[in-house]
Amino acid sequence: MEYLRHPLINNSEALQIVQKLKAEKSSWEDGKKTAGSQAARIKHNFQLDKRSSTSMELKDLIINKMISNPLIKSFTLPNLIHGVMFTKSLAGDSYGTHLDNPYMPSGRSDLSFTLFLNEPKDYQGGELCIQTMNKTEKIKLSAGELIIYPSTKLHSVAEVKNGQRYVCVGWIQSYVQNNEDRNFLFELDAGAKGLLAKNGRSDELDLIFQAYSNLLRRLGD
Repeated sequence: MEYLRHPLINNSEALQIVQKLKAEKSSWEDGKKTAGSQAARIKHNFQLDKRSSTSMELKDLIINKMISNPLIKSFTLPNLIHGVMFTKSLAGDSYGTHLDNPYMPSGRSDLSFTLFLNEPKDYQGGELCIQTMNKTEKIKLSAGELIIYPSTKLHSVAEVKNGQRYVCVGWIQSYVQNNEDRNFLFELDAGAKGLLAKNGRSDELDLIFQAYSNLLRRLGD
């Protein structure tokens, strides 16, 4: 399972965040400010100054929601959630095909995430496009939904035709760097927890949880 699509916040929470972002008049910056020399040529959007009080307040809210979500924790095995920023794209804005830097000042990027903050009907275009071996996945989620995907994937944001697109983006440094190893652990954890919920605790299940924990020790940083 390479991607996780999951609701993180409810519609009311997403609406409140968008209202706070729209109320910001002086803290929006050119998105090129945090892009490398190559990415800056193809990045056309705005991002909220990370030092602003609104950005810091909302960043803490999103990180706390993520680390308290059992499914997200199991899928990502997060050591550090970092680089969290809020962006808006207006008509004509886009972000061409690029790869996230493997190491950033804030941490290593094993996984990337996008939290969609307003509804798809609020803007045309603006899909997150992730390249796979045989096709390009085009993703446009409901307000409050999150997608987490490997930072090793080429991706882009399609041009916004009209309206305004608000998202929160960031990166996760996992305790397990390798995507395939992390997926094995996620499937093992999901299966074991499913058996626990269905049949209750057993000596055999204890052995599965023991194997999971010891594999995590071996595969982790």
